[in-house]
Amino acid sequence: MLKDTDFESLSVCIDGSPLLVRSAGVKTYLYHWLRSLRAVSPDATRSYLAPVNGRLNHASGPPRHLLRLAALSILNRTGGVLADLAAPRCDVFHASNLLRYPPLRPRLSATVHDLTSWIIPECRTFIDVRSDKDFAQRILTRADGLIAVSENTRKDAIRILNIHPDKIRVIYPGVPESYFSARKSKVSSKSYVLFVGTIEPRKNVMSLMTAWASLPAAFRDEHRLLIAGMKGWNVESTMRRLAQMTRDDASVEYLGYVPEDDMPALVAGACALVYPSLYEGFGIPVAQAMAAGCPVITSHNSSLREVAGDAALLIDPRSVAEIASAIRKVVESVTLQDNLRLLGLARATHFTWKRAAIESLHYFADISSSSSVAAAD
Repeated sequence: MLKDTDFESLSVCIDGSPLLVRSAGVKTYLYHWLRSLRAVSPDATRSYLAPVNGRLNHASGPPRHLLRLAALSILNRTGGVLADLAAPRCDVFHASNLLRYPPLRPRLSATVHDLTSWIIPECRTFIDVRSDKDFAQRILTRADGLIAVSENTRKDAIRILNIHPDKIRVIYPGVPESYFSARKSKVSSKSYVLFVGTIEPRKNVMSLMTAWASLPAAFRDEHRLLIAGMKGWNVESTMRRLAQMTRDDASVEYLGYVPEDDMPALVAGACALVYPSLYEGFGIPVAQAMAAGCPVITSHNSSLREVAGDAALLIDPRSVAEIASAIRKVVESVTLQDNLRLLGLARATHFTWKRAAIESLHYFADISSSSSVAAAD
């Protein structure tokens, strides 16, 4: 059993550069993880290039952080020697994929979030695929230790990147406390099904909309489909379809980007979260929905089966008929909703940021004192 022990002799520096750009999953992870590390052991945790203060805002990016982005650009052109001078002295440096040259002196660490660029590269931009593979070559394959956000991602990294199993440890991300105590939103007078995530090909929103349109008109008259998330890349056809549906079908509404403070209530108020992603490294919306007491319908692939456990209705994301059937099954059964809600609340207790922070600090302590980061007992 891991405990909140004394880490005063440990010094860890977290590269916070992803907090400077417009992003979603990685930015959410880093924001809450860094805050939790500081809360558990403020003396052991330092940051590099991270914004000094501010709330999590996925829509914010370069205009707010020009000086730090300029510093990042200079560091990426000059190499690790300058990084050694600029970064705080530390035992372990945890790098992100935005920093090309981490400091040379500390032990090197990084988080493997997913292997999308290898498994379904068609769901990433060419630049993103090239960047991910460059990061793998520069950082992941030579790091002293790695964190994987799920066992599925760990196995993908071992299989695809030839990472030694002893070098990579699973540490699940957490869910903010606000989800566990969320009160239902009054955003709609009708019951609603919710999708949360960046609008991009991997999230499979087009199939969700097709599934919704296939449901009987009487069902759609009684319930609504709310889609929340900022626009990603290659979304022109998806956004045209979404605009057409919101115009022609009063049951569909696109909320756009929803501020983080408003998300727990929105999720808690849904009669189901539908998350038919084609591939995930973890699946933050699924864990958040379970914590908020929202029944979950999600894909049976990648890490989603692992994260959901037995607390969700699993579907084939490429089957529109399965998505539609699952929506109707959950929405029309109060008993099933209650069962999934209770199972989800129990499952969500595995995903807390304090637990993630304590496990991470133990992992960093292992790196700083040993060449192996084999999973802790």
